[in-house]
Amino acid sequence: MNNFTVSLKNLVFIAVMLFTITACDSNDGPLEKAGKSIDQAATDMGNKVEDACEDAKKNMNVEDARC
Repeated sequence: MNNFTVSLKNLVFIAVMLFTITACDSNDGPLEKAGKSIDQAATDMGNKVEDACEDAKKNMNVEDARC
């Protein structure tokens, strides 16, 4: 292939990538909101488990209370 076709392919690739990035809108639909809610619930549960672990270690007088 010559330089022109390589350059043309690269230009088309970049144009498609830019279109793909700009085509995304910021309106969150119901599934996006549900996903965020699930992520938040999982984070909250992980924090609660870690807090419970730390409390249990403190009650057992363990030197390193990190979980």
